[in-house]
Amino acid sequence: MLIGYARTSTLEQKAGLEAQRESLKAIGCERVFEEQVSSVAIREALSEALRFSREGDTLVVTKLDRLARSVRHLGEIVETLEAQKVGLRVLDLGLDTSTATGKLMLNVLGSVAQFEREMMLERQREGIAKAKREGKYRGRKPTAMLKRQEAQRLAADGMSKRAIAQSLGVSERSVYRALKQP
Repeated sequence: MLIGYARTSTLEQKAGLEAQRESLKAIGCERVFEEQVSSVAIREALSEALRFSREGDTLVVTKLDRLARSVRHLGEIVETLEAQKVGLRVLDLGLDTSTATGKLMLNVLGSVAQFEREMMLERQREGIAKAKREGKYRGRKPTAMLKRQEAQRLAADGMSKRAIAQSLGVSERSVYRALKQP
């Protein structure tokens, strides 16, 4: 059975998720797991796809960066798949781990993808440092602090910090910081 996995980093990337879904369905994926979360977040749909996979199945993704956030993470996923005797296909690379060459190429390309990501982050940090020196960098808007009064009101009403975070759409840590402010 071909099992698809599609992911975008943000909720605004609906077209990207739709394109992945269409590509996976077009090659015959009978089941497609999808989610819209950052690669560093807990990815429930990926975990569910891995649990759903059985011996002889193949997990299919459109791009390698939709699956793993680093070479190490890719290795962990591949180990899990191999233990279950499940293959992996990456459509845009024409990669299939059911062959020795496919496994080698996966490791090489995973390393290249991680290198590219690290280079991009380095360029981003350099750009931010330059913008700060020139007084042009403002950073992102502190969304949690804008909701501080609401968080304080909910806390005064007896709501838990976790519930406040979920209600306001911010992290629990942000709620703790907001509640420390006078």
